[in-house]
Amino acid sequence: MIKVSIIVPVYNVEKYLERCLKSLIQQTLKNVEIICINDGSTDNSQKILTNYANAYKQITIINQENQGLSCARNVGLTKARGEYVCFVDSDDWVDLDFCEKLYQTAKKYDADIAVAGIKRLRSYKWKYHLKIEKEEFTKDKNRKFALCDVPEKCYVWNKIYKLSKLKNLGMEFEPNVYYEDRCFTAKALIEFNSLVVVPDVYYNYWTNSNSIVKTKSEKKIQDACYTKKKMMQYLKDNNVSLEHHYFNMNKHKLFGLTIIKTKEYKDRTEYLLFNQIKFSIKK
Repeated sequence: MIKVSIIVPVYNVEKYLERCLKSLIQQTLKNVEIICINDGSTDNSQKILTNYANAYKQITIINQENQGLSCARNVGLTKARGEYVCFVDSDDWVDLDFCEKLYQTAKKYDADIAVAGIKRLRSYKWKYHLKIEKEEFTKDKNRKFALCDVPEKCYVWNKIYKLSKLKNLGMEFEPNVYYEDRCFTAKALIEFNSLVVVPDVYYNYWTNSNSIVKTKSEKKIQDACYTKKKMMQYLKDNNVSLEHHYFNMNKHKLFGLTIIKTKEYKDRTEYLLFNQIKFSIKK
């Protein structure tokens, strides 16, 4: 039985792809399948995929014309056979015990979703983007959002999801839309019964200046507004409390550099100096 299906959309990432694949083929959890969707790459990504698939039987390649990240993930979902499924972007990588820790903890509680922390690498400096201090299981809707720090960190890829639940709900990513994981993640947290957060294991997020999100365009700006509005309306319709989420954020810059960032919460103001020193003052 396949325990975890890993879906990896691939598009012109020859510089980072091997790092990603190495982290997946070396997973300590056995019975893992890796489904790579080559979404019309024009660089050496397909060649790299072929070499790895020839060497490692757990890798499956699906080649298609470029249709975008959402469609690639949806194709992967139709092929997945695991008890759980996760999504890894091809310029990122995961800890070698990522699947094992999440899967074993999910099985321990029979949880529908298991969540890892997030580390971000930017300019060769690490930053904890989401740090989970202790293992916690919950069925409470609002607690699920607070533990995952959603909607601020509305990412699909630091989690594993029970595949049968996804299929029963008919969940998929909206095609031809950037920031598509916002609505998918929010819906999963509401519709799935239970969630567990797992400490000491990380999804490693590479801040790639050439990534889909970082390269700006008019459509991306429009999609960012569209997906945020749609997600926030969905949360309102489902009575999700956002007390854990800031209601206002300001950045103070000097010569183009952010000196201090402030976030206003209901009960406190949080300060971040030089993106390094964080403290908060209660109201």
